[in-house]
Amino acid sequence: MATQATTANARHTTSFLRIAIALQTLTIFLQAVSAGLLLTASYGETLHSVGARVMYGASMLYVLAAVLAWKPGGGSPRPVWHAFGFLVLASVQVVLGIAHVPSVHLPLGVLMFGLSVLALARR
Repeated sequence: MATQATTANARHTTSFLRIAIALQTLTIFLQAVSAGLLLTASYGETLHSVGARVMYGASMLYVLAAVLAWKPGGGSPRPVWHAFGFLVLASVQVVLGIAHVPSVHLPLGVLMFGLSVLALARR
């Protein structure tokens, strides 16, 4: 009976992790869309600014989901390190955006999207 509960719990935490990564990937994609609107629409700056906060929150949720997936089962901490690394990249991205350094901000956004899609494909 305990084995069934453990297996069901592992499935739930893995699903939560997958949902967190998918949400992160979606928010990064929406940031690319809002970046285009930033160049063409008056409300683009507001949308991109709000989206940055949502994307950062999604990155924090990814860390939380990775810790919850790792801690109960005692598996590999590798997903936690990936999530934490992503949070560091998101922090750098926010700083670069505030500092208006598009020559690094844009390529880093593309890299983050690619890494997030890769993490999603691996889960």
